[in-house]
Amino acid sequence: MKNRVEEILESCGVLLKGHFLLTSGKHSGEYLQCAKVFQYPNYTEELAEMIAGNYNKDQIHGVIGPAIGGIILAYAVANKLGVQNLFAERENGVMTLRRGFTIEKGQRFLVVEDVITTGGSVKEVIDLVKSYGGEVVGVASLVDRSTEGKKFTEDLFSLYKKEIVTYNPENCPLCQQGIPITKPGSRNFKS
Repeated sequence: MKNRVEEILESCGVLLKGHFLLTSGKHSGEYLQCAKVFQYPNYTEELAEMIAGNYNKDQIHGVIGPAIGGIILAYAVANKLGVQNLFAERENGVMTLRRGFTIEKGQRFLVVEDVITTGGSVKEVIDLVKSYGGEVVGVASLVDRSTEGKKFTEDLFSLYKKEIVTYNPENCPLCQQGIPITKPGSRNFKS
């Protein structure tokens, strides 16, 4: 399975090289742009099937992902499991359910994200599900690039693990080399 996931990621050009400003405010010479996979429904469905195969659909009421990165993958996984799909989005900086979405007390949700780095967005979605009285059965991602240990108590299943070196801005060798920086993510970075 890992070889097939790598093959898909490589064929879609997911791993970018350069000088990147990450959401955390740190810098890196590599960036995983998983949205590039979602251009291809056949790959998205194949990867969603790999994730869904690790869960018992009879024990899950729905799948939820954070906007923007988790929307398409969460939908595809929910489709494979035959369950409800929701996405959470920020309103005034807080992860929330909008658009008439709701979670009933006792409903069991799988949280799905494209890339887990710090785990911050996933943790916010976990807390959101629990705030409605829902239960989180686990967390799944296409890529886990976290390096600082477990960020939440729920089990994490990832199709691909990739460690990417990050630098504090004041110690960044890429800055010292004068390489221009770009911000590829969808969120504002921490200052």
